[in-house]
Amino acid sequence: MTDMTYYVALPFVASDDGVAPDEPVECFNPNAAVMRAEALSRKEGHVGAVAFSRTDDSATGEFTDAKVIRKFGDVPDDLGALRSTRAMQATHIY
Repeated sequence: MTDMTYYVALPFVASDDGVAPDEPVECFNPNAAVMRAEALSRKEGHVGAVAFSRTDDSATGEFTDAKVIRKFGDVPDDLGALRSTRAMQATHIY
């Protein structure tokens, strides 16, 4: 079996607690994730975005920790805290 790497652009919106993730967008490659994250960070209503990757370990079925490719605007320092959020549970990438 082969490990699969997913590239994601994740925008953030302002919330009562600071910032919250919006809907993640899966991308084809790291460059596409960076370009999409930058565009999403400039979209009205968004305060920032992050491009990151995660790899699915085919042996265990578990994902590796997110590897940040690039951040734009106001995003959390620790993406590990996002695992339990609704937006990330709605995708197969977390």
